Amino acid sequence: MTIAEIEAKSILRRHKRIDSWFLSRYGMNLYRGCRHNCVYCDGRAERYYVEGEFGKDITVKINAIDILRRELDPTRKRKAMKKGYIIVGGGVGDSYQPIERKYQLTRRALELFYQYDWPVHMLTKSTLIKRDIDLLKKINKQSGAIVSFSFSSMDDEISSIFEPGVPAPSERLDTIRYFKDEGIPCGMFLLPVIPHLTDSRGMMDESIKKAKEAGADFIIFGGMTLKDGRQKEHFMKVLGNKYKELIPKYQDLYKGNKWGQASGDYYNKLNLLFNGLANKYDMPKRIPLALFRDILDENDLVTIILEHMDLE
Repeated sequence: MTIAEIEAKSILRRHKRIDSWFLSRYGMNLYRGCRHNCVYCDGRAERYYVEGEFGKDITVKINAIDILRRELDPTRKRKAMKKGYIIVGGGVGDSYQPIERKYQLTRRALELFYQYDWPVHMLTKSTLIKRDIDLLKKINKQSGAIVSFSFSSMDDEISSIFEPGVPAPSERLDTIRYFKDEGIPCGMFLLPVIPHLTDSRGMMDESIKKAKEAGADFIIFGGMTLKDGRQKEHFMKVLGNKYKELIPKYQDLYKGNKWGQASGDYYNKLNLLFNGLANKYDMPKRIPLALFRDILDENDLVTIILEHMDLE
């Protein structure tokens, strides 16, 4: 593994409009590249400009906390930032990947969010997040906190192949239970399910059932994209080593779409299947209103409610 320390010019990414999945107007990446090395991760794609070998070479923004402090300080702004959850994680590097143990940028960012009274939505695959339960409980009491975990299935063996640097799904489920016992709202991102491996009715039913049993407050779902270039090449190499018989099916499903989208009506069928299973277990398909009603301003609240209604 190679670690490169850099100085960033900015940390917070401002969205043009509030994001209905995360309830956020701002996101951030403290690290670029990810030791979790998930085979399907689209952060590996060229369009994200992550240098080096994605699963091995990590860039650390060593001045991130100083910049974030300036970006959050209301005395430095002519116009106040619009409230919403700040999403921490996802993108081009999990904020709780192993290198966080050394640099602790995520923990120090949480300290700033508490200082400046910002709600947070944490998205991760790592059980390391349990380390920060003290801060997350304080933030949740003050302004709101959600902890979400990403899964492709509940199958520990498949996860070991396609999510090689990540705690097993069973461990992530236990961590959901842990946070729920501590009073923190939790969600599951069943995203992406892997075609012909974890997208079957049985696999998805098991995922939703176990999420429900663990106490998850919602599940956000999506199918897999596979962009031509580094992402697709790496995925197909691993797939060929373990499931060579599936190569023709993937070649038929992913035909070079600019955004890596599957062909035909694959996603429509997949979403119909998920919606039916989510209804079976009475599982919300977006973050419940109670978790953001008192956080967003009126315009953003209406936007989110309308988008959530359209999903139904």
